[in-house]
Amino acid sequence: MSRVRKHSASAFAERDSRAKVGRRSALGLLGLGGLLTAGGAVAGVAGKDLILPASAESGIGAVDLGGGRSLKNLTSPTYAPSGRRPRYRRATWSEQFQEGHEWSVGGEGTASSGSDTKVFTRGDRSCRVTTRGNGVQSFVRRTDMEPMDLKGKMIRLVFQVEDVAHLDRMEFYLGSRELANHFSWTFHYHAAEGTNYVQSGDWVTVHLQWADVTGASGARKLSSRGEPSVRSGFTDMSFAAYDDGKGPVTYRLQAVEVVPDTTDVFPKGVVSITFDDSHESVHDFARPVMDRYAMPGTLYNIAGAIGTEPFMGIGQMRSLQDSSGWEMAGHAYSLKAHDASYPKLAAEEVDDDFRKLREWLVAHGFTSDHFAYPHGAFGKTRDGVPVDLLAARHFTTARSIISETSESFAPAMPYRLKALTGINDGKEIGGETLADVIGEGGALDRCARGGDWLILCLHRIVEGVPTQNTELSTEGLDRLMREIDKRGIEVLTVQEAMGYYA
Repeated sequence: MSRVRKHSASAFAERDSRAKVGRRSALGLLGLGGLLTAGGAVAGVAGKDLILPASAESGIGAVDLGGGRSLKNLTSPTYAPSGRRPRYRRATWSEQFQEGHEWSVGGEGTASSGSDTKVFTRGDRSCRVTTRGNGVQSFVRRTDMEPMDLKGKMIRLVFQVEDVAHLDRMEFYLGSRELANHFSWTFHYHAAEGTNYVQSGDWVTVHLQWADVTGASGARKLSSRGEPSVRSGFTDMSFAAYDDGKGPVTYRLQAVEVVPDTTDVFPKGVVSITFDDSHESVHDFARPVMDRYAMPGTLYNIAGAIGTEPFMGIGQMRSLQDSSGWEMAGHAYSLKAHDASYPKLAAEEVDDDFRKLREWLVAHGFTSDHFAYPHGAFGKTRDGVPVDLLAARHFTTARSIISETSESFAPAMPYRLKALTGINDGKEIGGETLADVIGEGGALDRCARGGDWLILCLHRIVEGVPTQNTELSTEGLDRLMREIDKRGIEVLTVQEAMGYYA
């Protein structure tokens, strides 16, 4: 099946020049680094939080945990991340909440607020707000600004929640006329169980793209396909937080910025099709379907499972990589560590599993330095060390299964890559139905119209009817590929996608 793409002249020229070195040959190179470190520190802004090469002061066997704490005596990584990071996206407009900012704090959910000159990650202060514990909106807002044109732009938020125990959700509003007309993004729902993108004490970065708009009000409208009625004329912004009604939450807002998106290069966005766990069905059933569309995948592998039933063998992995252009990435070294999930293990056990996994991948000719957390879990180890800090010692990115918003170029937090999972075409088995993903206004429509990076996480492929939400039929996979192709969305491996902006 032929695949026809329409691109701007400049985008086509850029891709053509890259093609001269062979897009698929990129799979033989080391991966490319991310923009922000684990824990959310902005590169070049809070250097004390960066994961750096070994030095006389710290050594590569130590991890800075903040607050004067560190984890020492870890085995040095045999293969560290490449260190090649995408270019930092400079803001075209920025509010960093330093002295004299013109934003106001309000809402019936606000108990107190002020400048915080002790806890910040930019400049010399942040904006601190504490909620009332009543479940009502608390906000930091500015209105009546000069009208903004946000075509080809996205919003960047940098913030911290001191303790997430009573956090319910966080939203952002963009509009005019005192927000009577607005678009809204619900960019975080806090889960009582499972891994959350926003964790206690972390400086978190979120990118809000047009593909992720969740609501509209007044003169602002969203079409049935998720297309916003306008992308210019905005004078008002509001960052809002809600506690769960059972206790207060203290949050700090550090930056609200406008940055360029990547619709000039990928006007219809990018999809990365990823598979977890090395199931043999991916080689036997998924590969033939995807080969028909010349679409490669990223396979996140469990080293200890390779060569055992029902997983694939080394030869099948090499065939996927060398003949079909797939990326062979990492998911865990031991099956035991994978099944337990990293937050159930001690930090040294997790770090050792990371190290052995990279060694195994490289020893077998798989040089991707990209990773997916077992069960998507990147919280803290049982002895209190953030798993994403350990991932940063060994890999360039680490993928979660959080999908509150889509991923972006460059990723806001490359050790917390977002992905949509549970996609299946079964009946009443939970997860994300294929019909919702490919239907009008679904994830594919929003990707194609918003120009974002949609990462899909699949597991097993079956020839019959799926019975679990981790299964997708061959017919369903073909339908998914066909819908991606019909919309003209570029399909790239995770390594290729990260490489575009190095």
